Order: sequence, then C-alpha cells, then structure tokens
Amino acid sequence: MAAQKFRKMNDSASLLKLMSWLSPVFPTGGFSYSSGLETAVQSGLVVDADDLRDWLKAALSNGALHNDAVLFAAALRMSNAPKELTKIAEMALALAGSAERYLEMTAQGDAFIKAVINWPDADDVRFPSPCPLCVAAGAAGGASKIDLTIALSAYLHSAITNQAQAAIRLSVTGQNGASNIMAALEPDIIALAEFAAQSDMDDVGSAAMNAEIMSMRHEHLNGRMFRS
Repeated sequence: MAAQKFRKMNDSASLLKLMSWLSPVFPTGGFSYSSGLETAVQSGLVVDADDLRDWLKAALSNGALHNDAVLFAAALRMSNAPKELTKIAEMALALAGSAERYLEMTAQGDAFIKAVINWPDADDVRFPSPCPLCVAAGAAGGASKIDLTIALSAYLHSAITNQAQAAIRLSVTGQNGASNIMAALEPDIIALAEFAAQSDMDDVGSAAMNAEIMSMRHEHLNGRMFRS
C-alpha cells in the first residue's frame, strides 16, 4: 500500500504532542533501560564524558538509533496500513541483538501505546503486537499528521536524553557534562533525522558491535541498576 498523504498539523499542536509523548511523564520506562551502557561503564569502555559522547555519537551514526530512525520513518509513513506496520515491527524485532534489547523495545512500545491512545488520532492506529517503541511512536506521529523530520528529531533527542540520564546515574558524568553532550550532539541528531526522513527499508543496517556485545553481556551482570 502506498504511504498515506496528509496535510501537516500546525507546529504548536505537533510540539505539544511530542513533548507529552516523549516526556518523563509517559510510562515508556526510559529510566529503567541503558541499552547496554551500564555494561560498557563497568567494562571500562565508557569512563568519562568524552567516552559517553563518542558512544552516543556511534549509536546515532551506525548503531541501534540509526535503525530506529529508519524504522520510525517507515512506520510514520504507513500509520494507516496495518499489514505494513506489522512488517516494519517484525523487521525491528529481528534486529534486536539480545533478549534484553528485545525486552526494551517491546516493553517500552507497549507502554507507549497504552498511554498514547488517550489522543484520538493515535487511538485509531491498529498497532501490531508486540510493537517496538520506534514503530509505535512513528505510527502515532503519522496518525497525528506530525512532520516527519520534526518527529524524528524529537524522538532521537528523547533517546539520547535517556542515555544521558542513565550516564548521570552511573556516575559517568554530572548534569553539566550531560548538557554539554546534548549540545554537542544536536548536529548529529539533526543529520540522522534528515537522512531517515528520506530513507527506505534498504537503509536499515548497523555496525556498532561493542554496543551489541555490551547489551548481551548485561544479561549476566551482577548488581545491575538497569534492565538492559
């Protein structure tokens, strides 16, 4: 089925939705997951703010967030096509490199769906089950006629913010260091959002092997703070 065509919602309404959906108020459990960062810290791969910036930069350029952005964009375009959404979700889940990554994607996605149905447009979406967060958020954005690049930028910013918050809890950096990293990574977030807005499913692919290994090793980490 062809991607839906729609008139974009006005900027203020879109901004309010994105701020709500991607805020700590939403029960997506971002505070519970580190995407393998906790293991990277304990293994000595990420020990300071410079390491953290490089770790997050890699996630955006050729890691899980690259794939999430491409899948988010595909889901937004196909928000009114349930069969296509299911295929996109299946692709996303097939890319999960560990059991914990799978849990992170689906638990956050399911929690997001339960909350986002309070918005009438999103309530009309036939979300697949299980549904990864990137697919759920993309489909909700499409149903609400939010501009693709803006939605992608907000989603990626939220993902990086969650990682920065995890790093603060892991004592890798303080709040000032985290804010410096957020400022430094803005060009990377914008670049990925603009790339993903023009992408198709052939652009899925990653090469962040250390991140995948750390995610797998986290399953056997003793005394862990996060679920992934």
